[in-house]
Amino acid sequence: MSLGGSLLKARKKKGLSQEETAEKLGISRQTVSKWECDETVPDIRQCKKLSVLYGVTLDELVDFDPDVKEIEKVIEKTTEETQSKVDWTKVWGKKYPILLRYREEVDCEEYAPKLSEMLRKLQREQGYSELDAFLVLKDILGSLRTNRKKK
Repeated sequence: MSLGGSLLKARKKKGLSQEETAEKLGISRQTVSKWECDETVPDIRQCKKLSVLYGVTLDELVDFDPDVKEIEKVIEKTTEETQSKVDWTKVWGKKYPILLRYREEVDCEEYAPKLSEMLRKLQREQGYSELDAFLVLKDILGSLRTNRKKK
């Protein structure tokens, strides 16, 4: 989430309007709007005042990762045509070398039929396209990993 999104969420959770927030901070409603739309950012003193007003810690208020935000922007702007030109296995393989070598180590033919059936089942039961079924299955696998890391 962006800083602006975090500010918006905290303000709404507190039940304040932009006008009320602006009045309490001695600033204009437009300034609050610009912060929430990520057009500008509050200085550290204003962030501290906002954290007190919204009843959250400063860390909670500004908990966003600019690198993640930049990656999200790049993904949104990347066309299907450009994506089709990228060798994603090679790109991700730089970070996760297993992607470059697993085909030599794993009998993929053993796993392929089971995965294909899961994909067909998602398409049949949920009415997903082939691409959507792939994405859902990938996301399910990602969730499994996330949940296991939490344990």
